[in-house]
Parts: sequence; structure tokens; C-alpha cells
Amino acid sequence: MRTWSEMTTIQPLVSKMLVNSLKKERISHAYLFHGARGTGKHELSILLTKSIFCNNKTDFQPCDNCKECHRIDTGNHPDVHRIVPDGQSIKKEQILHLQKEFTYTGLESNRKVYIITDADKMTSNASNRLLKFLEEPSKLTTAILLTENSQSILQTIRSRCQIMALKPLNPLSIKNKLVEEGLSESNAKLMAALTNNISEAIEISSDEWFANARKIVVQLVEVLQEKPDESLLFINNNWMPHFKERRQLQQGLDLLIIWFRDIIYNYVDNSDSIVFISEQEKIVHSSMNWSREHATKVLSKIMEAKRKLDQNVNPALVMEQLTLQIQR
Repeated sequence: MRTWSEMTTIQPLVSKMLVNSLKKERISHAYLFHGARGTGKHELSILLTKSIFCNNKTDFQPCDNCKECHRIDTGNHPDVHRIVPDGQSIKKEQILHLQKEFTYTGLESNRKVYIITDADKMTSNASNRLLKFLEEPSKLTTAILLTENSQSILQTIRSRCQIMALKPLNPLSIKNKLVEEGLSESNAKLMAALTNNISEAIEISSDEWFANARKIVVQLVEVLQEKPDESLLFINNNWMPHFKERRQLQQGLDLLIIWFRDIIYNYVDNSDSIVFISEQEKIVHSSMNWSREHATKVLSKIMEAKRKLDQNVNPALVMEQLTLQIQR
């Protein structure tokens, strides 16, 4: 999203609030953008930053062609600093380095912006250090924190930010757009359930690894139903060798969530909401194997497993425990 007009089409309320602030030249010293993946947090932070630094903007709209805009796009602007997790977390040393950078005068203006991606992944020490930074704000400094989980950020940090809640995108409109891009109806529906990002959805849909991941998820369900005694063997011999990275494991669990959610949709006769439409007969079979109450409990256990993965718990142990919980 390169213009406020485009951004308004997907996040009308937040865009309107930010545009009004730009028009009145009342930029907050700190923003917290929170919303699900693909709702435009990163794009919004870049657009706002350009609107702050662009020297050729028309009213509040950045030109997108000047040196300032290009350097912000490429991450090379000397007065725009970005922090991303170092491994699984954002560490105290990263915030200390940021503070050190901000003791220097701006290289090209007195303005400075820093963007913290996955701000909920700050360690306790990093959070406390950032809090001290926010407690003494400079009028010419703007902090932009991006997160999918604002409740994991210290309340004292949240209270010092202007909170911008990004609304989820409409899965139906995403699915229709993907169909226009050439995806099948069933594939488009699955991609729309996994991500709000059109480009990412198209990339995933053509990924051979993902196609195999989808098959393995269905196979796991079948093993759990037909040969539960072999489920742990399946996890170690089939699941773990394919889902090698934590990011991949999270995606596998997302597919499991969709499967068990489809079971519940089948119970309440809401077939239009079923995502695995090409495996609908198997969803019906799963409904005969697991009660609606059990499927609901399993969804909770899968979410718990996802949280454990974020907390660096051993992946094989997480999956083995989850498998036993699904069987009960």
C-alpha cells in the first residue's frame, strides 16, 4: 500500500485517524499498531514514516519518488531505525543500541522514527528499557510498535502509546481476489483462512512444501482416527521431518485448527463456512469420530501448543503431547 487512499480501502478507521493527525501536524510520540498478520501493520508504519520525512508530499500524501521515500523503502534512511527479533526475542542490547543512536543529532533533520516489529517479543529487560525511553519522549521522535498480540506488551508501555487496532480483513473478499488471480475455489478458501496477505497466499498456494504439508495434516487426522496407537510413530517419522522449522510447525498447526473448526461447522450445519471443501467427506467422517465438545477442546489445545512453540518448548515434545490430547 503506497498511498493513503489505498490504505483507506483496507483500514479505513486507522487511516482516517492518522491522516487527520498528519493534516493537523499532531503526530504522536508513540503508536502501537496491533492486528492479525496481513492486516497492513508494516505497510502502515512505512506509509506514516514517509509522510513524516517526505519533502515533496502533497498535503499529507508522500510523493513516493524522492530520495527520502526511496531510502525508507529500502531501509537505508539514517534517521529511521528498525528493530526486529534477534532469534526468538528482542533483547535489551537492541534497545540500548537504539537509545545510543538517538543521543546523536539527526543526520538530515532533527526528526527520528523507530519501528519495532513483533514488539510483543521483547524480553522483560528490553521492555523495561524501552519503557524508560518512552517516559522521556522527544517532540521530534516517533516510536511505532507493531504486534499481533498487544496483551503481551507491558501495560505501562501500552499506556504511553496511541493504540491503533487494525481490523481483520474479510476472508470472502480475499478468497474472491485469489480466485481472480487463478486459484481454484477450494485452494482460495484455504489460503484466505491462513493469511490476509494476497501475495503471500499466492506464494503459499504454489509451494510444493505446503502441498505436502497439507497432505501430512490430513494423514495425521486419518492415523488419529483409524490407528491411534501409531500416531506418535507418525509424528516422529512423518510430521517432524517435514515441519523442521518452528515457523513451519506453526503453519501445520494452523491447518489442524482449520480442520477441527470445520468439524464444528459440520455439527452446526454451517457447510458454507467449511474451508477444507475438497475433503468434506473426511470432515464428516471426523465428525463421527469426535464430538463437537471434544473438537472445541482440541482447538484450545492446539492454540496452547502454538504458544509453547513461541516459548521455545521442544517442538517434538509439544507435538507428542498434543497428539495424546487429541486422542482422548
